[in-house]
Amino acid sequence: MIKAILFDLDNTLVDFMKMKKKSCEAAVDAMIEAGLKIKKEKALEIIYEIYKGRGIEHQLIFQKFLKKAVAKIDYRILAYGILAYKKVRDLHLFPYSEAISVLKELKGKYKLAIISDAPSVPAWIRLVQMELDNFFDVVITKGDVRKQKTSLTPFKRVLKELNVKPEEALMVGDNIERDIKMPKKLGIKTCFARYGRDYEEPIEASKSTADFEINNLRELLGVVEKV
Repeated sequence: MIKAILFDLDNTLVDFMKMKKKSCEAAVDAMIEAGLKIKKEKALEIIYEIYKGRGIEHQLIFQKFLKKAVAKIDYRILAYGILAYKKVRDLHLFPYSEAISVLKELKGKYKLAIISDAPSVPAWIRLVQMELDNFFDVVITKGDVRKQKTSLTPFKRVLKELNVKPEEALMVGDNIERDIKMPKKLGIKTCFARYGRDYEEPIEASKSTADFEINNLRELLGVVEKV
């Protein structure tokens, strides 16, 4: 019997990559308009390459980008990029359309938790900005355990704080390695949020290894009934 539902945050509850793409495009447009000599497509290619190596939350992304693109940091151009990024980020950071209604139906029936690889402050800012924070009994971020979900540590921590056994929990997330394979090692049931993979190559159903798959968040309610 399921007593707790554990959620990844970005691309599971929050349409994070849509926001990230629009914000980066706005930043590049602003830097080019301010005088940066580079093609937009090339600039975005460099930025995403840095994100891939440094992590999608890398805080010095535009400094690293300018060093790699033009071998120096022009702080005037950097300022244009950062301001444009922040402005667009705040306009496009939203939960998926079904998120709040689904959480309302689950709240009170199950213990709810977040397990995120995001740093503590950005994770909490997203939760509070989107008015999702009060739905969750426990929120575990990378900063809380100093480990990402490539480790079992975050999952053990959340089970302990919720006071539930692994077989009493269901993990919902869009990352196969971190949200599916890792919790399965502990005996936690898993649900693959396929809709969160829109920003990458699709994964064949046979390769997800999850106990369940959903194409939108509302389908989670049917999964919970089955469990």
